[in-house]
Amino acid sequence: MSLRQSSFFLRFLTLGALAHVYVGARLIPDLLLGGEGAAAAILFLVASCVLIPLGMLARSSIHPPWGDRIAWVGLLAMGLFSSLFVLTVLRDALLLALWLANVAINADLPWVTLRRASAWAVAGLAMAGTLAGLYNARRRARVIDVDVPISGLPQDLDGFTIVQISDIHVGPTIKRRYVQAIVDAVNAQLPDVVAITGDVVDGSVEQLAAQASPLGQLRATYGVYLVTGNHEYYSGAGPWIAEFRRMGLRVLMNEHVVIHPSGLPMVVAGVTDYSAGAFDPQHRSNPRAALASAPADAFPRILLAHQPRSAAAAEPVGYTLQLSGHTHGGQFFPWGFFVRFQQPFTAGLHRLGRMWVYTSRGTGYWGPPKRLWAPSEITRLRLRSAPAR
Repeated sequence: MSLRQSSFFLRFLTLGALAHVYVGARLIPDLLLGGEGAAAAILFLVASCVLIPLGMLARSSIHPPWGDRIAWVGLLAMGLFSSLFVLTVLRDALLLALWLANVAINADLPWVTLRRASAWAVAGLAMAGTLAGLYNARRRARVIDVDVPISGLPQDLDGFTIVQISDIHVGPTIKRRYVQAIVDAVNAQLPDVVAITGDVVDGSVEQLAAQASPLGQLRATYGVYLVTGNHEYYSGAGPWIAEFRRMGLRVLMNEHVVIHPSGLPMVVAGVTDYSAGAFDPQHRSNPRAALASAPADAFPRILLAHQPRSAAAAEPVGYTLQLSGHTHGGQFFPWGFFVRFQQPFTAGLHRLGRMWVYTSRGTGYWGPPKRLWAPSEITRLRLRSAPAR
């Protein structure tokens, strides 16, 4: 671990410990558990404080299968504590509002009852949300249909199907069986094109090549295309790009292919991740270069770009549709509210100038096996003829 990574991890540990102290101080006294109950609650928070960072480190520092098992426990603890922390903050805000209202109207609210009931509600909601989120995350992503209206689309391309998967995050809790279920569902759609928009893996080729290998079974009439996400660069982009190509996937590195599904040229282009240049200057994302030398009459022009914020540079170049992921739709409350501070779009189909942008919520999950109000998806996009704008 580098000095920079060590410094970050130390800050993470410190903030995590303070957050656990805050939750304990705000909830345990009001739960009225008694001596043994309070001791058990404190022990639970101490265990959580230890397991979360241990789970983050386990996969790289502890040999399998124990590394993955410890990671599972740590990531579950992370998901549960995230909800505990957020709900505790919201509870304190609500109690403050009630106290101010109580002062204003000089009421006599039953504070002991309110504090106890709200403390138990926080604990119950956090546990229920974690269990529901685990179920949502671990079931196979559902297939959703999205029609993309395109002015001037050749009649022969009306109904052209692109199946997009994104952000699978093969790693300590997502393995071969999970990936195989995704691949089987994609192939069942009989797509014209399959688009994989990055963040496929969270770990090295040595650790995960066998787990990701079902991706090599993906089939589409006009090809299976992949672009890198930021997690490929965290995991060793060079070896993974070579491995994806060995699987038979076409990796688009600021380049395009021309296909002819209607007899006329159509472009499928792909850029490296928006942040790739920070890892390798030769991989700097470049939507303009990805379209260089494309036939002037090629239409539509589809761009695969992991992060939605690539759209600002892509739209002026003349792309018709950009397919992205990265955001996970926030994955679980309240993180969806924060995505919009970094990305122009959180999920779904949006218009930016003359270009459509579709942002997938992701087909797997990252970190805690938890999804709430942001369901995973396998996206079947169908190009549709539309009147001229």
